[in-house]
Amino acid sequence: MTVLKEIPEKWFPVVLPLQRKKQKGLDGSKSKKGRGEEERRVRANDREYNEKFQYASNCIMTSKYNIITFLPVNLFEQFQEVANTYFLFLLILQLIPQISSLSWFTTIVPLALVLIITAVKDATDDYFRHKSDNQVNNRQSQVLIRGSLQNEKWMNVRVGDIIKLENNQFVAADLLLLSSTEPHGLCYIETAELDGETNMKVRQSVSVTSELGDPNNLFSFDGEVVCEPPNNKLDRFCGTLYWRDKKYTLTNQNMLLRGCVLRNTEACYGLVIFAGPDTKLMQNSGRTKFKRTSIDRLMNTLVLWIFGFLVCMGVILAVGDAVWEREVGSLFQSYLPWDPPVDNFLFNAFLSFWSYVIILNTVVPISLYVSVEVIRLGHSYFINWDQQMFCSQCNTPAEARTTTLNEELGQVEYIFSDKTGTLTQNIMSFNKCSINGQTYGEVSDPLGPQPTRLDFTPFNPLADLDFCFYDDTLLESVKVGDSHTHKFFRLLSLCHTVMSEEKSEGELVYKAQSPDEGALVTAARNFGFVFRSRTPGTITTTEMGQSVTYTLLAILDFNNIRKRMSVIVRNPEGRIRLYCKGADTVLLERLHPSNQELMNITSDHLNEYAADGLRTLALAYRDLSEDEWEAWSESHRCADKATDCREDRLAAAYGQIEQDMMLLGATAIEDKLQEGVPETIAVLSLANIKIWVLTGDKQETAVNIGYSCKMLTDDMTEVFIISGHTVQSVRQELRRARERMIELSRTRDEGKEVGMEGWGEAYLSGNGLRQGQEGDGTGRGGGRGGGKHPQFPPPPSPPTNLMDNVSGEFALIINGHSLAHALEADMETEFVSTACACKAVICCRVTPLQKAQVVELIKTHKKAVTLAIGDGANDVSMIKSAHIGVGISGQEGIQAVLASDYSFSQFRFLQRLLLVHGRWSYLRMCRFLCYFFYKNFAFTMVHFWFGFFCGFSAQTVYDQYFITLYNIVYTSLPVLAMGIFDQDVPDHRSLEYPKLYEPGQLNLLFNKKEFFICITQGIYTSVVLFFVPYAILSDATQSNGVPLADYQTFAVTTATALVIVVSVQIALDTGFWTVINHVFVWGSVGSYFTIMFALHSQSLFRIFPNQFHFVGSAQSTLLQPVVWLTIALATAICIVPVLAFRFLKLDLKPQLSDTVRYTQLVRQKKRKPVGLSVGSAWRGMGSVSEGRLGARGGSRRSGYAFAHQEGFGELITSGKNMRLSSLALATFASRHSSSWIDTLRRKKHAHTHTPPSASGECSPAPSCVSGSLPPLSNSSSVLGGSQETPIEEETAPVQDLQPVPTSSTQTPSTAAPNSESAATQGPAQAPSSSVLSSSAMRCHGGDSPGGWTLSLGSVQEALFGWKGFAARSGASNSHGLPSVTKETSQIE
Repeated sequence: MTVLKEIPEKWFPVVLPLQRKKQKGLDGSKSKKGRGEEERRVRANDREYNEKFQYASNCIMTSKYNIITFLPVNLFEQFQEVANTYFLFLLILQLIPQISSLSWFTTIVPLALVLIITAVKDATDDYFRHKSDNQVNNRQSQVLIRGSLQNEKWMNVRVGDIIKLENNQFVAADLLLLSSTEPHGLCYIETAELDGETNMKVRQSVSVTSELGDPNNLFSFDGEVVCEPPNNKLDRFCGTLYWRDKKYTLTNQNMLLRGCVLRNTEACYGLVIFAGPDTKLMQNSGRTKFKRTSIDRLMNTLVLWIFGFLVCMGVILAVGDAVWEREVGSLFQSYLPWDPPVDNFLFNAFLSFWSYVIILNTVVPISLYVSVEVIRLGHSYFINWDQQMFCSQCNTPAEARTTTLNEELGQVEYIFSDKTGTLTQNIMSFNKCSINGQTYGEVSDPLGPQPTRLDFTPFNPLADLDFCFYDDTLLESVKVGDSHTHKFFRLLSLCHTVMSEEKSEGELVYKAQSPDEGALVTAARNFGFVFRSRTPGTITTTEMGQSVTYTLLAILDFNNIRKRMSVIVRNPEGRIRLYCKGADTVLLERLHPSNQELMNITSDHLNEYAADGLRTLALAYRDLSEDEWEAWSESHRCADKATDCREDRLAAAYGQIEQDMMLLGATAIEDKLQEGVPETIAVLSLANIKIWVLTGDKQETAVNIGYSCKMLTDDMTEVFIISGHTVQSVRQELRRARERMIELSRTRDEGKEVGMEGWGEAYLSGNGLRQGQEGDGTGRGGGRGGGKHPQFPPPPSPPTNLMDNVSGEFALIINGHSLAHALEADMETEFVSTACACKAVICCRVTPLQKAQVVELIKTHKKAVTLAIGDGANDVSMIKSAHIGVGISGQEGIQAVLASDYSFSQFRFLQRLLLVHGRWSYLRMCRFLCYFFYKNFAFTMVHFWFGFFCGFSAQTVYDQYFITLYNIVYTSLPVLAMGIFDQDVPDHRSLEYPKLYEPGQLNLLFNKKEFFICITQGIYTSVVLFFVPYAILSDATQSNGVPLADYQTFAVTTATALVIVVSVQIALDTGFWTVINHVFVWGSVGSYFTIMFALHSQSLFRIFPNQFHFVGSAQSTLLQPVVWLTIALATAICIVPVLAFRFLKLDLKPQLSDTVRYTQLVRQKKRKPVGLSVGSAWRGMGSVSEGRLGARGGSRRSGYAFAHQEGFGELITSGKNMRLSSLALATFASRHSSSWIDTLRRKKHAHTHTPPSASGECSPAPSCVSGSLPPLSNSSSVLGGSQETPIEEETAPVQDLQPVPTSSTQTPSTAAPNSESAATQGPAQAPSSSVLSSSAMRCHGGDSPGGWTLSLGSVQEALFGWKGFAARSGASNSHGLPSVTKETSQIE
């Protein structure tokens, strides 16, 4: 089910799998959706020839139904669902008089309602598909027919037709470009609808057809194209044009694909090669993998169990009927004979079995699936409407593109993230460069005056005003005419694939295939080497004010194997030169031996740039003689015309000329982190979500982006780097890493035992909340030097294997070539066990396929819910492989968005999507299911008990109209309201306490155990609802002495008690009351009485005497006081045990959400401002020193920062080493401690036999400080103590979840003024510190916990004496906290 909007053509790839109806004819050999084609032959202007191949027409059909087929096809699809088929079977049974004791409408009304709702939804979906199809198919295009251009609808275009396109028109089909109004057969296109890229791309016709610009000439064109069959590869095309006894090679540069838009070109003509379903756009609309949630799978299993339970009950009652008929019923044969078909008690029992299957069928609720879809739809709209996930800069809201996965957002354990455009902004700026061994762009001494931005306009009137650079020495070098600097920027102005558009004199707009290329060309422009325009054979620049035109001899294209691109140009003086830019890993090895000294210096500069998280490229050139050029040009021409292995031949030719080059220098481009990325990763880590970064970057850049976004920190125990090139070396490195983890873990445990000797035993006696002692010097150790401050995690549970006992913060970095070996079948387990024991994993140099393989690996081995997030086409496979795919609508287009389940524009919104919407959706769905099964068992099991008292005659307890309306009127709306609107804590509390997310990961709120508890409560309720009225009414009388022990009185009493009990129960289950909840709950009770009095009225009885048998029963029954006393007693017996159990559980073993609600209530009552003093201790923190990084053993090697798509200039990623501000660090340092979750997590890991993130620790708080400062947990003056102290389950049933950790002995006057004093002061251990996220820091005012929370708090105060605890909490807040500084907000 999807949230529908009007569907433009660009959404085709995700609307529906393609249906090629009536388009392939009757010839089976030619109609296998292209699979039967080995090659395609197309002759221009010859429809008769082309039609014999029965190619697809250009008509698009994505709809499923028409007016005639809708009803039968839709019903057929709906009855393929087991539940619908089952209820149809029951309906047929009810039509047999000997079996059914219920009217047929008790089943057909709910079934018809479900079918109608689903049919309306399907019809609406298909209406939008028809509308979209008609809009596209009826577009007009100009087709060359019999020598003249005629307007034709797109649907009537055929393969072999010649079409004229005009500026800003969509391309109707996949066309071979024949000619254009631009010189040299050029045209410009925009491919945003195809791949999401908004920059212009150039296409060129074959030279022999470029002059056929006149329709008369084109009509005489009879060339034949032989090419590859239809496929989904957007970036390649291989074919040959045969015309006038010659053949011409065709490539992707000659093709205009459907979905593109013609830009900046007056007109062009093209030959239709692929039409309709065969176009590459539609070929990419492959079947999207249908995703189901774990709750869906569990629900299907439980429904099967309920079927089995239903059969068992039917068998028991059928056996009872056989015994009763044989022993007792035979005595009544004279006046109660069997019906004619029945001639013995066994056959009667057989019919009784089916009768009870009909009566008891409501244990399998037909409305369950529809209700679930309605709730999910509501949750999806909440995501779409969330203003806090709306990006005002790009005017992009969050969008739930599917409604089937919402609750699984609350169960994510692993996040797999792309880097460029996902963690970073993908907006590049030229930052530094190295030219002839001299580095430029270094920032001046931070203690000195701030550098000023250079003004280029006096020097260069064509400069880009937005360009920022601060090092004036580079500009001076250009001005004085340094030859190396001029060569450097000349290369940047020539070696690229950028398109230039000059709107007015001097106003240049660059259209680059990647932000990197745009940044490099813009840098050359500002330093005096301005790229102005290009033709297929020339490049025009302005160099130091002089216009220069270069002859473009060849472009040596980029691909992922070459990792470089080159151009060969001839300057006006006739000198031929090759310019090359690429990854240093491939370019430096192709240099002339005389460059060795310069190469060493430049390599050092590249290492420095990579250490700063910058994206690097090396630049080189080579002078060519005429003979060298002629010889290579011939070999290149042969390779280009080759029909087999063309790409390999071209690559070999390129490699032949790209040798013995002279090094010019290197560039460094900055790609900053997105806003809020470090904070988001820190908070998600506290929620025990592991984040893996899968990037195409080199190792050094990936490491630095890891430090920038706080995935890696200086106080990690150790960072392991896997870089082996063979299977054996990778295996050895993984094993050494595991051995090292175990060794360090044992050392850490020994230090812990020593440190525990000085551990204080003080705690809050009333609630068992331990408090640490100040100045004991046993703070949590940070970094790899963990000997100074031993850590104190909870004692680990006995491990199932050695890796289960690993504790500590480890990180793993693995290269792509090593990952290829690690993903092999015999090494999967070793890689998973090693990687999953680490807090952070970074996979670098990975391919899109490897990204998907890593996701599948974790899905298979960990059985955990995975989420993949990315923004580019290379992330699509990963997004589709994960349980949940999230697309970032960023700079790399919309391919990731099209393939995703959810989309938004900023990575930081992921925090809210998971911790708020995901957690709420999971909570609501679990509460809905628990209550749904409870109310149905309470309703249905009364029939089972009644069977033992009615001679197993299949008599129903309730009026048949009550049976019909119970699930669709009396109890449907309240449970829907709870499932859509309920929440346990407000949204900002969900962000403030990330530990609240963990129950979803452990699947605690709805599982098989919870299901059995629900049905047990339902069975208990049914026992009370049957036997209490039965026992009381059997001897009760009216005031006039008439007995009340009649069937109708009993039925009304039981039904009324049932409605009241289930309504009170849902009132107790609802944690957040809205007006809608009140209206639905109490309105449903009111509707019950209104409808019951109407159905039992004499008016309906007079009209339908055979249908309404309970005439007057409601009025006479509910006038008796004993009936109301019976209802009250039954309600009390059902509800009081539930209340008692919940309050005892709340007092003895509260969950985190209970404690958060309580602290929220305390905060509301006290209204004490709570703040966090950070003072000067958290200002001016430096970044990680290179020496510190070097200690990890990672050699700094600059690598290729590009990930071009072949033929373009798209770049791979890196990032700036941006450190999180100290103030933000303080907000993430503390964390909760929850022993009950910890115990369950250890059990889960023991069951799966895979290592946890850190044995004994629920969710290790990320260490977010730099190496220049001690860990946050060591600074009691700032945070009030360590976060590592466990709260044992036996002694701490209630966790102190104050959002700002406090010290029991510290006062504001003792706060250390700087980080040094903070480091020396011993921590006062705060046993259950919570997390204060950045969003929580910005929160003001009180909370609205709902009426239930307020009443709960009052009762807790009265019953359990929590008022004293509240006072103590308030005192702790007022005396134990440092003063509030200007940087923090008050949190009430």
